[in-house]
Amino acid sequence: MAHLMYDASVPVFIRGLRRLGEHLKKAEAYAQARKIEPAVLVNARLYPDMLPLSRQVQIASDHARGAAARLAGLERPSYADDETTFDELQARIDKTVAYLETFRPEQFEGSEERTVQVPVRGHPITFKGRSYLFDFAQPNFYFHTVTAYAILRHSGVELGKLDFLGPLPA
Repeated sequence: MAHLMYDASVPVFIRGLRRLGEHLKKAEAYAQARKIEPAVLVNARLYPDMLPLSRQVQIASDHARGAAARLAGLERPSYADDETTFDELQARIDKTVAYLETFRPEQFEGSEERTVQVPVRGHPITFKGRSYLFDFAQPNFYFHTVTAYAILRHSGVELGKLDFLGPLPA
């Protein structure tokens, strides 16, 4: 089961973050070609009460990093949420991917039954590892990566479904 928990988390998060990084590259090129101040896209929202693109990227990074650490029984490293440019958001993605690449399947041994506690809006929520991954961490990760995609697409960046999915295995 360790391999299942590892395979369903670390490689999935790495792939999703790399796709998100590609979206940001397209967004930066789009802004440059149209002489749009990059901060306009970095701060763009789908709706006024939703978080901006920068926070979507930060939160996707948080869920990926947090899930791997918690499932492996490690303390989750904290990152400052102070990115305001495409370069800074790319650096956060790169830093998160590098962190995820340090994990190995054997670290996830027994993680499906490991008790995981996550603070949600100031209140601790307790899960078993399997439920945490499949019912909380993955859905949240995808929510924020899809929302980042939607913000950019809504802003005019030419992205399609295959940009989100990325290269498909043969």
